[in-house]
Amino acid sequence: MSLPPLPASAIVVGAEAADWRSAVTLAAEALVRSGAAKPEYAQQMIRMIEEHGPYVVIAPGLALAHARPGPEVIADGLSVVTLATPVYFGHPHNDPVRVILGLAIVAADEHLAAVAAIANVFNDSHATEELAVAGSAAEVQLIMGAER
Repeated sequence: MSLPPLPASAIVVGAEAADWRSAVTLAAEALVRSGAAKPEYAQQMIRMIEEHGPYVVIAPGLALAHARPGPEVIADGLSVVTLATPVYFGHPHNDPVRVILGLAIVAADEHLAAVAAIANVFNDSHATEELAVAGSAAEVQLIMGAER
């Protein structure tokens, strides 16, 4: 699987979030705008972190928020939210977070392939910082190597 779709409507640059829940909600709302998820998906993403801890903080400054495939997911999709002020998820090594990726995948068997495709972007150790300072949706798409 290649990277899930990342349209400009699923990108928010320089957002403000009061806490990690607000940041995850912004990522979910971007998935909703792009047609990948229903509004209820935000609560599913938050519930996963509440139940399993800050495992979504996958690298310094980077979170990959997601939930299991279910009725809240309409289509495969990716969102990117960059924060003007970082938030803390409670991760012992990778906090604070400035970049939140939102992931919605329809089929459970595609989930790991999607995560692997996303991980390939971050093989470049500068990718998170480049995203954090990106000034536009087009710049985010370029860094992610995403289809426009």
